[in-house]
Amino acid sequence: MGRDIQAITISGEDRRKYREKVQRSLDVFARMLRERRFEASPSRVGVEIELNLADSRGAPSMRNAAVLDAIADPAWATELGQFNLEINVPPRRLEGHALADLEQEIRASLNAADAKARGAGSRLVMVGILPTLAEEDMHEGTISSNDRYRVLNEQIFAARGEDLRIAIDGPEHLLTHSGSITPEAACTSVQLHVQVSPDAFASYWNAAQAIAGVQVALAANSPYLFGRHLWAETRITLFEQATDTRPDELKQQGVRPRVWFGERWITSVFDLFEENIRYFPSLLPLCEDEDPLAMLDGGEIPQLAEMSLHNGTIYRWNRPVYAVVDGQPHLRVENRVLPAGPTVADVMANAAFYYGLVRALADTQRPVWTQMSFAAAAENLHEAARLGMDARLYWPGLGEVPVAELVLRRLLPLAREGLTRWGVDPDSAAQLLGIIEQRCLTGRNGATWQVAATRALSGPGAGRAEALRQMTQRYIEHMHSNQPVHAWPEPG
Repeated sequence: MGRDIQAITISGEDRRKYREKVQRSLDVFARMLRERRFEASPSRVGVEIELNLADSRGAPSMRNAAVLDAIADPAWATELGQFNLEINVPPRRLEGHALADLEQEIRASLNAADAKARGAGSRLVMVGILPTLAEEDMHEGTISSNDRYRVLNEQIFAARGEDLRIAIDGPEHLLTHSGSITPEAACTSVQLHVQVSPDAFASYWNAAQAIAGVQVALAANSPYLFGRHLWAETRITLFEQATDTRPDELKQQGVRPRVWFGERWITSVFDLFEENIRYFPSLLPLCEDEDPLAMLDGGEIPQLAEMSLHNGTIYRWNRPVYAVVDGQPHLRVENRVLPAGPTVADVMANAAFYYGLVRALADTQRPVWTQMSFAAAAENLHEAARLGMDARLYWPGLGEVPVAELVLRRLLPLAREGLTRWGVDPDSAAQLLGIIEQRCLTGRNGATWQVAATRALSGPGAGRAEALRQMTQRYIEHMHSNQPVHAWPEPG
């Protein structure tokens, strides 16, 4: 979850000091890697889920502060928009019945939170983009009342110097402009964390990059934005555009975007943090009093707050994370490509597929990233976001194949093998991966269900807005049943 900050005024001197402190932190981080200061053999995973709030009619509910007060649980926090919340699930070792236990824990937390949200006139909705969001909901007045978001909004627009332009071509076309970063709040996701050793980090990150497109195709759940039918996972391109600090001139010069897939396979976690400093100016130049070198020399572990804060304002689809827990530093890969929902069962199936597949690919003797170009992995991501289950993706040894065929023939067996290596209970693994298998066999994920339901509900006397509203209400009902989306009844 993001770091809260106080209202500030940022000067040129602040930026200079911050740049120097980030560089000093990077030097200390490099030394910690050389001296092997990190936990040697971690196997913990964690989950964060961003959610939307809707009222009784399925429209956005701008009441996250009231809902958060009602929930009264430190695991919950606000997000960028007043119609967003986030839950941070405590990490655990990935073994035995961990995935089944995690599913039960998340369901219990969401059910309890939803009951309290109803008292504040809202429902919780796990979906990549709330289908009933309208352009008039996207303005600075709907940003959550947290100084962190206000300052971030100011700094992005100070860097950009002009309104955001959002242009998306799908079955329908969207062209709009925004004077705030609020469109970013439309993007609600699931973040999957896996803690790894420094020696294994590059393999896990490369593997996560290689399968990002497959993940998105299987889990797509964001086909509508502002009433238009766009990409199967519109959230991907919307997030890329809504957080872009570059005017057109800087894009033409090749300046890298802050929402970034990357441009190469890596050999060390250091590569990513070094790129952060080399390519990206600071957005939130806030310095702590900590002297990281003095702390390390004194036998303590530094927080490296400036390096971590800078890293948190660069939105890689697979982000490196440095953290210190109980005096012990560790590294995580934060997988950020997945949309929220449709159900907890679907979320956990996506998690099982990811954790198993990334483990199998990271452990293989001939890594997949040595057999495909980085550009192919990036193209897979955007092809999957556009077309979802209809995407044809590149995979070494197969060429371009339908995503369902790729998963059923090649990747599901690898995911099963990876979960076995983690020590996950075979019955839990079979149940969750069976959901992925059924998605492939039926061709049904959140995006396809939403589109089919909206078409079925459209007709004389029910325009697009009314159809989306009714579809959202049905979606919420099915979501709380926890039946995987492939088993939802036919729309109509």
